[in-house]
Amino acid sequence: MEVTTTRLERAGGRQHHPDVATQNQRTSRGRLYLLLKKYTVVKSSRKKSARPTQVEFEQWGQSLEKLLAHQIGLMAFKMFSKSEFCEENIEFWLACEDFRKTKRSEKLAIKAKHIYEEFIRKDSRKEVNLDFYTKEHLGQCLQRPSKNCFDEAQRRIFYLMEISTYPRFLQSDLYHALRAPEGL
Repeated sequence: MEVTTTRLERAGGRQHHPDVATQNQRTSRGRLYLLLKKYTVVKSSRKKSARPTQVEFEQWGQSLEKLLAHQIGLMAFKMFSKSEFCEENIEFWLACEDFRKTKRSEKLAIKAKHIYEEFIRKDSRKEVNLDFYTKEHLGQCLQRPSKNCFDEAQRRIFYLMEISTYPRFLQSDLYHALRAPEGL
């Protein structure tokens, strides 16, 4: 009896047969299945999939900005970044997006300090790759943070993702499995 990886993962089981995909492929497919399953909404006792359309997939391939604008695209990119050990970049970018939306000035100061400690400070656990002058400028901005104090750093990290992580994502098994018309 032949059992496919997809059927086993949908059932929540594991397959150890040597003819089935490698452990990494099974893990990626399992994560994709859970990703798509998580974003299925129930409408009047029928399930309607939130799966991206082919047009949306084509847009994801046109720009990182379009990929990050889609909830499943963002989650898939985060998942891929984590597998590539560079998730600090997307996490920093998202923290900056959240920071920019902050309305109260007292919260700006708290969030700015948190972002600096988590992503900018030398030897922080999730330190992003920024030049000395940008880091120095951000250190000075902590005195009186404004909504746009992280803009330049965010642009630099976006550029790094755009030229490095994003092209690898588009070539990844994760992206191609997600894009496959037959799904998981």
